[in-house]
Amino acid sequence: MGLNLEFMKHTFMLALFGVPVTLKITMVALAIALPMGFFLALTKIYNRKISGAFSTLYVSFVRGTPMVLQVLIIYSLLPSVLNQILKSAGSSVNIFDLDPIMYAYVVFSLNTAAILAEVFRSALQTVNTGQLEAAHSAGLSTFHAFKRILVPQALVVAMPNICNATINLIKGSSLAFLMTVKDITAIAKIEAAYGYNYIEAYLDIFLIYLILCASIQLLFGWLEKKLGVYR
Repeated sequence: MGLNLEFMKHTFMLALFGVPVTLKITMVALAIALPMGFFLALTKIYNRKISGAFSTLYVSFVRGTPMVLQVLIIYSLLPSVLNQILKSAGSSVNIFDLDPIMYAYVVFSLNTAAILAEVFRSALQTVNTGQLEAAHSAGLSTFHAFKRILVPQALVVAMPNICNATINLIKGSSLAFLMTVKDITAIAKIEAAYGYNYIEAYLDIFLIYLILCASIQLLFGWLEKKLGVYR
């Protein structure tokens, strides 16, 4: 049985309308996860008792559970619990009226933050701690020492892993269709359902994600060259 090329072309063009949604989820999740992951990394490096223990527990939980389970907990279980609490408190707010993409932001931000925490932790530990002491001796505050000296050097080391995390985030965002978000995967699967052309739809999804991930690799390759001055 041959492929329905006409369907593939039609679905490919339709699925492209899901690209902005996928990129939006990726950018919002990264915007939240980058500072969150950096903070988690610092608490682990400097062994803060309470925050450090929380960071270790949080990272272990997120990395030790499938993302699909995290989606089900945050999208299916959490809203029901929150709605019950709000009703008990006499609130008229209906948590189920919330745009599903908000749940996607939460899921992918929390997941990516745990990954980036380990990325930043390993990258910061490659920078000689004596540089922080030298910065303090020169009159710089800890904030400015990190901003001007430590973070630029750590970013050079971390950039390949941040690239991998971003690519995994783009691919992982395909699970957003479980939250009824009309991303690339959701659009293609809906079209395939009419005539059971799932093979063609999956090939379209494959091609689009391949193009997106290749573009991200090129972008991060350019960023690595720009940050090369800090080596």
